[in-house]
Amino acid sequence: MSTDAIRKATFEDVPACAHVIATWVTRTDWMPAELSEAELAQLIGDAFPAREIWVAGDPVDCYMSIDPKAQKVGALYCLRTGQGMGKRLLDQAKSGRDFLWLTTHEPNRLAQKFYRREGFVATGTEPPVPPETLPVIRMEWRA
Repeated sequence: MSTDAIRKATFEDVPACAHVIATWVTRTDWMPAELSEAELAQLIGDAFPAREIWVAGDPVDCYMSIDPKAQKVGALYCLRTGQGMGKRLLDQAKSGRDFLWLTTHEPNRLAQKFYRREGFVATGTEPPVPPETLPVIRMEWRA
């Protein structure tokens, strides 16, 4: 598989998705490690049936989860930055939709800049939802 190919995840990808998040947390100095990789895998696995999950990389190094009922991008993590994979995943999320929303951690200025560039607008802030401890910014996109 090409490392640039985006594909719908299978349940077997759940540990790799958890690894992507855990690695991102480790590399991000302002992000507290609130959950272990095993706990992340459990959460992703529990949500898997109700989510649209997309991955890229071989091995998987980019992961996006969408809650189609809530129209929410629940997760977008790319260990490979500056290569357009985040944009391609977000384009996948937008495909066939006219509205999406997401939250991004307040300290994550790079993500906020990326989402603004992709047409998202900040609509407010929200307190952290446990086990998270950082407040978030809600952003919305409309076609």
